Amino acid sequence: MSKFTQYPDGYLDKTPILQFILLSCLFPLWGAAASLNDILITQFKSVFTLSDFASALVQSAFYGGYFLIAIPASLVIKKTSYKIAILIGLTLYIVGCSMFYPASHMATYTMFLAAIFSIAIGLSFLETSANTYSSMIGHKDYATLRLNISQTFYPIGAIAGILLGKYLIFQDGASLEQQMATMNAEQIHAFKLSMLEHTLQPYKYIIFVLIAVTVLFLIIPFPKCKVTNMENTRETSFIDTLKYLARNSAFKKGIVAQFLYVGMQVAVWSFTIRLALSLSDMNERDASNFMVYSFIGFFIGKFVANFLMTKFNSNAVLMWYSVLGAITLGYTAFVNDFSAVYAAIFASVLFGPCWATIYASVLDTVEQEYREVGGAVVVMSIIGAAVIPAIHGFVSDKVGSLQLAFIVPLLCFVYVGYYFFDKMKTDKK
Repeated sequence: MSKFTQYPDGYLDKTPILQFILLSCLFPLWGAAASLNDILITQFKSVFTLSDFASALVQSAFYGGYFLIAIPASLVIKKTSYKIAILIGLTLYIVGCSMFYPASHMATYTMFLAAIFSIAIGLSFLETSANTYSSMIGHKDYATLRLNISQTFYPIGAIAGILLGKYLIFQDGASLEQQMATMNAEQIHAFKLSMLEHTLQPYKYIIFVLIAVTVLFLIIPFPKCKVTNMENTRETSFIDTLKYLARNSAFKKGIVAQFLYVGMQVAVWSFTIRLALSLSDMNERDASNFMVYSFIGFFIGKFVANFLMTKFNSNAVLMWYSVLGAITLGYTAFVNDFSAVYAAIFASVLFGPCWATIYASVLDTVEQEYREVGGAVVVMSIIGAAVIPAIHGFVSDKVGSLQLAFIVPLLCFVYVGYYFFDKMKTDKK
């Protein structure tokens, strides 16, 4: 590590390539876990006979873990290092995946939610550390670019998660509801137990990958990327940091935008498979293909946006992405044929660059001595993914139309567009 010089503000003079690649490989690991939730929502909806609101609690358990653990994770980073926090996150992720062993046999919805929550605790450590670390492991001028590159790995993991769910959780044949319609009560009970046992399979493979990644992080040295110039920075208490962030209006606007962005993204992805099932007679395995297309679109959208942001003002690019996204989700909500599913897929293309760009721009409004906790609060805004899908499900139950409920993420996209428009005007001033 000696050939890389660390500046007093924590940034490096150049990016250590091996370490940056390994750090970026963490992003698909939480991408796989997040996309598997979209599979589980569909599976649990039928097996446990849940309402749309109740099935969305999978996301509430998952992203609620992020909300509760982000601040403790930031304090661990502040006291130790990004690498230590990453190793803790990987260990907890392994523990969470292991909980699917008892959950798949106990066959209760509560136990599955507990396992999902446990995974989220580990992922909160990973995201709180990896997002900020990725932006800092190199020259400051390229912080946003590095984070966007790392985020580009996310849809690779998301696609892998959907494929694992498609082939290891969903089965061939008619849809679950159609199969159970021909069974008696005893057969339905046995069938449901069998379906729940399949939910364990993807997590067994993920555990092996996590063990390998943990070993690599243990043996490979990483730069600290922590502030060293104590003459220009002061030691701040946790309470002082929260007071500073509460006074920072640009930071608060960004938190709201990130809350709504993550919420609408997860809401659309949570219900895309269900939307395809409601507008056709296909089974769950075939319907899951549309999530694969969504994540491919998400991946492409990131590349296109990264290119456009090198040519044009990044806020203007994302504002127009948001305008198109709102129109697209309007089509999804109000056009009552199967083309609405393809509109939902196109919305994923427009989600691409938002998270990393909002994250980096929000973090840029925070002074260096407040950065670890500031980054954790941005990660806490992921709680939007626990709230917005639940609202989507609640609206669906109330109006009796899963499709019409897509107006919920539509309204979120409108605010995200306003955020980038306002930021564009502020930057010009």
